[in-house]
Amino acid sequence: MTLHLSPLTTADARDLATLRAGVERVDGTGLHEDETDVLQQLTDPKVDLAQHTLALRQGSRLVAYAMVYEPERVRDIARFDTAAAVHPEWRRQGIGTRLVDWMRGRAAAIRSERHPGTPAELLIDGLADNAGFAALARHTGFTPRRYWFSMTHDLHADRLPALKMPDGLRLTSFDPALDEATLHAHNDAFRDHWNHTETDRTDWDTWFTGARSFRAGLSSLLLDADGSVAAYLLADEYVADHAATGDRACTIGHLGTRQSHRGRGAARALLARTLAEAGKQKYDKAELLVDATNPTGALGLYERMGFTMEREFVTYARVLE
Repeated sequence: MTLHLSPLTTADARDLATLRAGVERVDGTGLHEDETDVLQQLTDPKVDLAQHTLALRQGSRLVAYAMVYEPERVRDIARFDTAAAVHPEWRRQGIGTRLVDWMRGRAAAIRSERHPGTPAELLIDGLADNAGFAALARHTGFTPRRYWFSMTHDLHADRLPALKMPDGLRLTSFDPALDEATLHAHNDAFRDHWNHTETDRTDWDTWFTGARSFRAGLSSLLLDADGSVAAYLLADEYVADHAATGDRACTIGHLGTRQSHRGRGAARALLARTLAEAGKQKYDKAELLVDATNPTGALGLYERMGFTMEREFVTYARVLE
């Protein structure tokens, strides 16, 4: 078997979307992306395609790929997130191991150049019940580090929670004039979460309120007496999901409460407003992804609000020597 190795380019957006669709049909991750989604990832200003991506092709067909994301702001440890996949027709031929070896080598080189002496880990993610992925992780020296649950809410009127406002806070739809303030609230809310480093303006504009998927009308803010953002909910809708499943899903993309406002019911109020709005707009369901060991008790909140678990994902980690 002869495969041609080269970096990904923006011209590969369609082929990469096709590859991921083939993976989804077999693995059932529930994740769908179209060519536009993939192109946004390939044009991320933080990704150096020539240095941080690898494509494996047989002739003109893309059969596997890998990407390494460089950590920018390192606290105690440099964690290298990744993305990779092998088309199901090409599995069990050693390609997954080749991808892991390449990602490990690339991350080690970046760490040596930019974060010398800093402890570092390489991370890979997948479905917790995917036996083939688990076997690859064990074979290549990874161990489970974190678990995540994808959860759904059917938006039936009799299951929508009542809106209870926290004292001293005012609920409003997302206001673009408060975009910068929402960014600061996000960084404060997530600074004690696992693997969180400060989100900068570039990432915010690319993956948060500037993303194609962002839906301002489903998003909400809670403001305190002086007009500061105390808590926020940013919602998304993914066009590719609707095309693939026929269902419109309101995705709870980011939900956070400033640490000084926790314990007052802010997250519950924001969720109640967005779920009610999604129901009014005839969405079929709401969905979210939550850290199974979230330090703020988010999993329990979501269960009390009527969300049920759909899938379990796992993050595996390998220490970089």
